[in-house]
Amino acid sequence: MNGLQAYQRVNTQTSITDADPHKLVQLLYNGALERINMAKARMQVKDYEGKGKLISKAIEIIGGLRGFLDFEKGGDLAARLGALYEYMERTLFEANTQNNVAKLDEVAGLLRSVKEGWDGIREEVVNQQAQAVG
Repeated sequence: MNGLQAYQRVNTQTSITDADPHKLVQLLYNGALERINMAKARMQVKDYEGKGKLISKAIEIIGGLRGFLDFEKGGDLAARLGALYEYMERTLFEANTQNNVAKLDEVAGLLRSVKEGWDGIREEVVNQQAQAVG
């Protein structure tokens, strides 16, 4: 393992260890987006084995996000997000079998939209906590 990979692994492990649940979800979004972008690059150079592994990892991460959903407390929003995550997983599977860059781009766009909403919620919570302490 080269030095950069070792650094990235330690950096990721440290981020996860220090992360609150909200931050952990942000890290998962980032990880899925990163895997999709890397898969796209692998697809373009016809490294189909590498592409397949990266897409499988992205599907796994999105499955993890789906696993975090609380359908009892989240109600309709959780149900809609669950359906969206399932759609993303299915679309990534199709992108993999069809070598379809457009489907990768579609899922990346959907993930970015959901991530932006999640990031906004985090900022709001952090601001409320700062006001409560101050």
